[in-house]
Amino acid sequence: MSAGPLVVEIICTCCLAAFLLHRYGDLRKQNILTTLTTFISWYFSFLIIFVLPLDVSSTFYRQCLQDEAPKILTTTTTTTTLKPVNVTNTSDTSTILSSIVPSTPPLQVLNNVPVPLCQVPLSHVPENVLPTLWQVVYWTSQLLTWIILPIMQSYSTAGDFTVAGKIKTALIENAIYYGSYLLIFGVILIYVVAKADLQVDAERLKVIGITASNTWGLFLLILLLGYGLVEVPRSVYNSSKKGFVLSKTYFKISKLSTEKTEADEALEDVLDEIKKVSEKIKYNHPLRKHIDTILLKCPETMRHAVPQNNDDYEDYNRSSIDIPSEKTLVRLHKRVIQDSQNHHRTHAQWNSLMQKAIDLEDVERNEQSSITKFQRSQHSSSMMPAFVRVFYTPEIEWYWRCKVYFWVMRVCGVILAVVTFMVVWSECLFFVKDPILSLFAVFINAAKHNYDYVFIELSSILTIAYLCFCAYYSIFQIRILNLYYIAPHHQTDEFSLMFTGMMLCRLTPPMCLNFLGLIHLDSHITKEDNIEETSYTKIMGHMDVISFISDGFNIYFPIILVLLCICTFFSLGSRILHFLGVQQFIGDDDMTQELVDEGRQIVQREKRNRDRKLDSAERRREWTEKFGATSRSSDRVIGPRTDRERAREKETVARSPDENDKTELLKEAEPIDYTGELSSAADTDFSQGYQRSSTLRSNRFGSRTSNAPPRGIFDDV
Repeated sequence: MSAGPLVVEIICTCCLAAFLLHRYGDLRKQNILTTLTTFISWYFSFLIIFVLPLDVSSTFYRQCLQDEAPKILTTTTTTTTLKPVNVTNTSDTSTILSSIVPSTPPLQVLNNVPVPLCQVPLSHVPENVLPTLWQVVYWTSQLLTWIILPIMQSYSTAGDFTVAGKIKTALIENAIYYGSYLLIFGVILIYVVAKADLQVDAERLKVIGITASNTWGLFLLILLLGYGLVEVPRSVYNSSKKGFVLSKTYFKISKLSTEKTEADEALEDVLDEIKKVSEKIKYNHPLRKHIDTILLKCPETMRHAVPQNNDDYEDYNRSSIDIPSEKTLVRLHKRVIQDSQNHHRTHAQWNSLMQKAIDLEDVERNEQSSITKFQRSQHSSSMMPAFVRVFYTPEIEWYWRCKVYFWVMRVCGVILAVVTFMVVWSECLFFVKDPILSLFAVFINAAKHNYDYVFIELSSILTIAYLCFCAYYSIFQIRILNLYYIAPHHQTDEFSLMFTGMMLCRLTPPMCLNFLGLIHLDSHITKEDNIEETSYTKIMGHMDVISFISDGFNIYFPIILVLLCICTFFSLGSRILHFLGVQQFIGDDDMTQELVDEGRQIVQREKRNRDRKLDSAERRREWTEKFGATSRSSDRVIGPRTDRERAREKETVARSPDENDKTELLKEAEPIDYTGELSSAADTDFSQGYQRSSTLRSNRFGSRTSNAPPRGIFDDV
């Protein structure tokens, strides 16, 4: 046995979770608590997916030991003084085998040649390792998904200005989540207490809690798999259709433009209310600190538009009737947080879809070109490193994106469709044990008899990964009220990161339990007593304490799954929503075509705007290169003086009688040029002169300090 594969998978899973968190989150801006909890939730969920196949192979090895125990004992009695023992218990078998052959696998002698009865998997670890690992991973995940992450989500959007107030608001908002869980737990507890043959103790309560959590997750899993198992292969296959993805992107852009406008208007309305409230609450009012906290949650571009209101010519007690209460500020604070998140989310979606449409237009234009060299537009994204460009030349890129890519996606779509059929078939018939109709159980059992543990582990990882991908794809396609969005390039907000961590922890354990049922490694499905179960199942427990769920689940689960797959295949949900007036992408509809045309026009308008910005930047660059620095002060410091400047210095202007020493001193302050960029290599004299002029202005008009935006979601308390 060796712990090497387990250690390698633990390290690789940690690197995968860290990479994804870095790609989607912004580690420099988000709070350390958000980063830590999200990383743990992602890491432990991925760990279950990649370590469970090792548990499966080890379980088959223990099953082999149990089945071959009589042969081992018979073979041993020929060379030892032991008497045959009737083995009926798995633990007794392991004890006897370990006492007979403590350090080597059991052997049988055939033609005077020792041959192993059961081959040991390369990834086999001691029996106490995996149960301990599952205990830590499972209960940590449950603590995160049911308590910590929901409270942190509500805490991040709460408008209260104290920690106690935020926690109270978070607990109230999570009453629905806790209520659904406690309802299931209460029903199961009453059922267990009502049955005379069941006793309630600490171990039974733990099993009931696990069962309630798995029941909630399994019913949610049915809905998600019914959509994802059909939509994933169809989306991959449709991406091979030329023009289909571009038309759908135009449709999404047209639909998102309305949401983007509404998000901008909502944020502007909130900012107007903040301005009105800021005018009423003076700098010396006790509630002024709450206004400053609200301003920190506004975008930096809009934050400076709100006046600081440092004038004290009017006592705030005179207008106390118009001053809003603290509850009003709490509601305003909550609106600012939610509207700011919605504003950031819609703009991240807008930039992503716009860049995708531009790249697809480049592909469409290169397909019609006679030159076999991929030519990018000036707005195309080029995120590849330089060393990749050495091998990924424009010629190779043209053949890949214009010729090969569509065939690859078509083949992948067909393969995924076959896998989907296998999953649906197995889900419908996994409870039939004789004959075995689950395709995954047939393949795994064939590999078990051949001791092909590598195939068992690899096929298990791929199957679980596909189930997870289909379920999580459904989560982010069916967005509830557009509250969350996963965007690469560090564009995902903290609320969405915590939501993904919560759903991963909530769905992964029941999904893996469902996979064990597909391969017939769960005794409450196969109804076999002599079957060896995984360490994961021993920790998770069974649903046998609830007979009406365990009996009805095998009947209603496949029926609901098949019905959802059929509805998704014929797009019944999208057509119903389209009939009700909700904009949906239906290829054979006039309204859809109008939105596609509108999206195409929006993309062209956006490209023209970008062209104008690029032209303006190019003209400024050419002007700077032609005339040098634009500031007279920088010319005087950096380069020699021109003739015009010398002539200007010779001119003398008479001093006005209205001027005094102060105004003359202010005139001598050098003007600041906001169009040019100050060189980072400016001399010390120029820096001191600039600071001196800034000090004079601040003394004249009063200093204003602009606070930096908060680093995370918990920095305002």
